[in-house]
Amino acid sequence: MKQRGVTIWLTGLSGAGKTTITEALKQKLIDEGYDIEVLDGDIVRTNLTKGLGFSKADRDENIRRIGFVANLLTRHNVIVLVSAISPYREIRDEVREKIGSFVEVFVNAPLAVCEERDVKGLYKKARAGEIKSFTGIDDPYEPPLNPEVECRTDLETLDASLAKVWDKLAQLGYISLPAVV
Repeated sequence: MKQRGVTIWLTGLSGAGKTTITEALKQKLIDEGYDIEVLDGDIVRTNLTKGLGFSKADRDENIRRIGFVANLLTRHNVIVLVSAISPYREIRDEVREKIGSFVEVFVNAPLAVCEERDVKGLYKKARAGEIKSFTGIDDPYEPPLNPEVECRTDLETLDASLAKVWDKLAQLGYISLPAVV
Protein backbone atom coordinates (compact mmCIF):
# COMPACT_ATOMS: atom_id res chain seq x y z
CA MET A 1 0.00 0.00 0.00
CA LYS A 2 1.35 3.41 -0.97
CA GLN A 3 1.91 5.87 1.86
CA ARG A 4 -0.32 8.96 2.00
CA GLY A 5 1.30 12.27 2.83
CA VAL A 6 0.12 14.23 5.84
CA THR A 7 1.39 17.07 7.99
CA ILE A 8 1.13 16.40 11.71
CA TRP A 9 1.40 19.85 13.32
CA LEU A 10 2.29 19.81 17.02
CA THR A 11 1.58 23.16 18.65
CA GLY A 12 1.85 24.30 22.25
CA LEU A 13 3.84 26.40 24.67
CA SER A 14 7.58 26.09 25.01
CA GLY A 15 8.21 23.14 27.31
CA ALA A 16 4.80 21.53 26.73
CA GLY A 17 6.36 18.40 25.18
CA LYS A 18 6.14 18.96 21.42
CA THR A 19 9.69 17.80 20.69
CA THR A 20 9.40 14.82 23.03
CA ILE A 21 6.23 13.57 21.33
CA THR A 22 7.67 14.35 17.89
CA GLU A 23 10.80 12.30 18.56
CA ALA A 24 8.77 9.33 19.84
CA LEU A 25 6.38 9.50 16.89
CA LYS A 26 9.27 9.86 14.45
CA GLN A 27 10.93 6.73 15.78
CA LYS A 28 7.70 4.73 15.75
CA LEU A 29 6.94 5.75 12.15
CA ILE A 30 10.48 4.95 11.01
CA ASP A 31 10.34 1.60 12.78
CA GLU A 32 7.13 0.81 10.90
CA GLY A 33 8.70 1.74 7.54
CA TYR A 34 7.11 5.12 6.86
CA ASP A 35 8.92 7.93 5.04
CA ILE A 36 8.95 10.92 7.35
CA GLU A 37 10.52 14.33 7.74
CA VAL A 38 10.70 16.50 10.84
CA LEU A 39 10.46 20.28 10.77
CA ASP A 40 11.39 21.45 14.26
CA GLY A 41 10.71 25.11 15.02
CA ASP A 42 14.10 25.74 16.64
CA ILE A 43 16.05 24.10 13.79
CA VAL A 44 13.99 25.85 11.12
CA ARG A 45 14.63 29.23 12.79
CA THR A 46 18.37 28.56 12.62
CA ASN A 47 18.28 27.74 8.91
CA LEU A 48 15.18 28.50 6.85
CA THR A 49 13.89 31.53 8.73
CA LYS A 50 17.10 32.99 10.12
CA GLY A 51 16.76 36.74 10.37
CA LEU A 52 13.10 36.73 11.30
CA GLY A 53 12.33 38.21 14.70
CA PHE A 54 9.48 37.57 17.08
CA SER A 55 6.98 40.24 16.06
CA LYS A 56 3.57 38.90 15.08
CA ALA A 57 4.37 39.51 11.40
CA ASP A 58 7.69 37.65 11.66
CA ARG A 59 6.14 34.77 13.61
CA ASP A 60 3.42 34.47 10.97
CA GLU A 61 6.02 34.48 8.19
CA ASN A 62 8.00 31.80 10.03
CA ILE A 63 4.90 29.57 10.18
CA ARG A 64 4.05 30.28 6.52
CA ARG A 65 7.54 29.15 5.49
CA ILE A 66 7.35 26.01 7.60
CA GLY A 67 3.90 25.38 6.13
CA PHE A 68 5.21 25.84 2.58
CA VAL A 69 7.90 23.20 3.07
CA ALA A 70 5.46 20.89 4.87
CA ASN A 71 3.01 21.24 1.97
CA LEU A 72 5.68 20.33 -0.62
CA LEU A 73 6.65 17.23 1.33
CA THR A 74 3.05 16.22 2.05
CA ARG A 75 2.16 16.48 -1.66
CA HIS A 76 4.97 13.98 -2.31
CA ASN A 77 3.49 11.47 0.18
CA VAL A 78 5.87 12.18 3.04
CA ILE A 79 4.58 12.16 6.60
CA VAL A 80 5.73 15.52 7.96
CA LEU A 81 6.08 16.14 11.68
CA VAL A 82 6.07 19.85 12.51
CA SER A 83 7.01 20.80 16.04
CA ALA A 84 6.56 24.56 16.43
CA ILE A 85 4.99 26.77 19.08
CA SER A 86 2.97 28.50 16.31
CA PRO A 87 1.11 30.69 18.80
CA TYR A 88 -1.49 32.27 16.54
CA ARG A 89 -4.61 30.34 15.56
CA GLU A 90 -5.28 32.29 12.35
CA ILE A 91 -1.92 31.41 10.75
CA ARG A 92 -2.22 27.75 11.80
CA ASP A 93 -5.65 27.65 10.15
CA GLU A 94 -4.21 29.30 7.02
CA VAL A 95 -1.49 26.66 6.80
CA ARG A 96 -4.04 23.87 7.42
CA GLU A 97 -6.15 25.18 4.54
CA LYS A 98 -3.20 25.22 2.13
CA ILE A 99 -1.91 21.77 3.06
CA GLY A 100 -5.23 19.96 3.28
CA SER A 101 -3.90 16.67 4.70
CA PHE A 102 -3.30 18.13 8.14
CA VAL A 103 -3.60 16.78 11.67
CA GLU A 104 -3.32 19.34 14.44
CA VAL A 105 -1.99 18.06 17.76
CA PHE A 106 -2.40 20.43 20.70
CA VAL A 107 0.38 19.60 23.14
CA ASN A 108 -1.22 21.05 26.22
CA ALA A 109 0.44 21.68 29.56
CA PRO A 110 -0.25 24.53 31.98
CA LEU A 111 2.17 27.46 31.90
CA ALA A 112 3.40 26.62 35.42
CA VAL A 113 4.34 23.10 34.31
CA CYS A 114 6.11 24.44 31.21
CA GLU A 115 8.07 26.84 33.38
CA GLU A 116 9.10 23.97 35.69
CA ARG A 117 10.33 22.00 32.67
CA ASP A 118 12.26 24.96 31.22
CA VAL A 119 15.75 23.49 30.76
CA LYS A 120 16.93 26.47 28.65
CA GLY A 121 15.89 29.07 31.24
CA LEU A 122 13.82 30.97 28.69
CA TYR A 123 10.81 31.58 30.93
CA LYS A 124 13.07 32.86 33.68
CA LYS A 125 14.69 35.29 31.23
CA ALA A 126 11.28 36.37 29.92
CA ARG A 127 9.97 36.99 33.43
CA ALA A 128 13.12 39.03 34.18
CA GLY A 129 12.49 41.14 31.07
CA GLU A 130 15.58 39.82 29.25
CA ILE A 131 13.44 38.28 26.47
CA LYS A 132 10.60 40.34 25.02
CA SER A 133 7.47 39.01 23.31
CA PHE A 134 7.85 35.54 24.82
CA THR A 135 4.86 33.30 24.13
CA GLY A 136 2.87 32.65 27.28
CA ILE A 137 4.45 35.51 29.23
CA ASP A 138 4.06 38.80 27.35
CA ASP A 139 2.85 37.44 24.02
CA PRO A 140 -0.31 35.34 23.65
CA TYR A 141 -0.70 31.69 22.83
CA GLU A 142 -4.02 30.94 21.16
CA PRO A 143 -4.90 27.28 21.71
CA PRO A 144 -6.55 25.37 18.87
CA LEU A 145 -10.33 25.33 19.04
CA ASN A 146 -10.78 21.89 17.44
CA PRO A 147 -7.50 19.99 17.24
CA GLU A 148 -7.68 16.44 15.96
CA VAL A 149 -5.70 15.37 19.05
CA GLU A 150 -5.04 16.95 22.43
CA CYS A 151 -2.18 15.58 24.50
CA ARG A 152 -2.30 16.66 28.14
CA THR A 153 1.36 16.10 28.92
CA ASP A 154 0.92 17.13 32.54
CA LEU A 155 -1.67 14.38 33.07
CA GLU A 156 -0.65 11.54 30.74
CA THR A 157 2.46 9.55 29.94
CA LEU A 158 4.45 9.91 26.75
CA ASP A 159 3.16 6.49 25.68
CA ALA A 160 -0.44 7.64 26.19
CA SER A 161 0.15 10.80 24.13
CA LEU A 162 1.87 8.79 21.40
CA ALA A 163 -1.01 6.29 21.32
CA LYS A 164 -3.55 9.12 20.90
CA VAL A 165 -1.71 10.52 17.88
CA TRP A 166 -1.08 7.06 16.40
CA ASP A 167 -4.72 6.04 16.78
CA LYS A 168 -5.91 9.26 15.11
CA LEU A 169 -3.53 8.73 12.16
CA ALA A 170 -4.86 5.18 11.77
CA GLN A 171 -8.48 6.36 12.07
CA LEU A 172 -7.88 8.96 9.33
CA GLY A 173 -6.21 6.40 7.07
CA TYR A 174 -2.68 7.84 7.07
CA ILE A 175 -1.18 4.73 8.63
CA SER A 176 -2.42 1.18 8.39
CA LEU A 177 -1.04 -0.30 11.56
CA PRO A 178 -2.79 -0.55 14.90
CA ALA A 179 -1.23 1.23 17.86
CA VAL A 180 1.36 -0.93 19.54
CA VAL A 181 3.13 1.48 21.83
